[in-house]
Amino acid sequence: MTRRSDLLRKTKETEIKVSLNVEGEGKYRIVTPVPFLNHMLELFAKHGNFDLEIEATGDVNVDPHHTVEDLGYALGASFYEALGDKRGVNRYGYALIPMDETLCLFALDLSGRPHLAVKGSLKGFAGSFDTGLIVDFFWAFVNESKMTIHIHILSGRNPHHKIEAIFKAFGKAMRMAVDASEKQGDIPSTKGVL
Repeated sequence: MTRRSDLLRKTKETEIKVSLNVEGEGKYRIVTPVPFLNHMLELFAKHGNFDLEIEATGDVNVDPHHTVEDLGYALGASFYEALGDKRGVNRYGYALIPMDETLCLFALDLSGRPHLAVKGSLKGFAGSFDTGLIVDFFWAFVNESKMTIHIHILSGRNPHHKIEAIFKAFGKAMRMAVDASEKQGDIPSTKGVL
């Protein structure tokens, strides 16, 4: 089964190209004007074993918000396209990831119903990056991927460590959810659709 997508998202504020191979090996090439997010998306690809290429430009001279949010939209749409009707997937994924003093629980459902729940503070800065923008990234992601995501920061002090734990857990949870279930070929829902 080949599950991949190539997407171009272009607005007056950003231009983003995404190439995603769900059956990947964790290879990545991420080039955006938001270096901190580049690093987080590299962690996501590596820990999820997704091959991921992203090239983005954006009006970061105004504010990085547009670029961060649109990257969430583009990555969410890429997964939505690549996974198709979700036949044969596990559907659910979760990970509990430590990063030094931080502990993060990340759970998701390929439910077809977009929802995001975040528990714990993401306020602060990692270098010059406003870590609160990560919530905007994930809201955009769930809206386009039509997934439910719960992020619980169980402990932590350093904003960089919190976000890093989130993206590593995101990769692990997504890998678990998209992998094939024991009953290949079936849609994991009593409704027959996701």
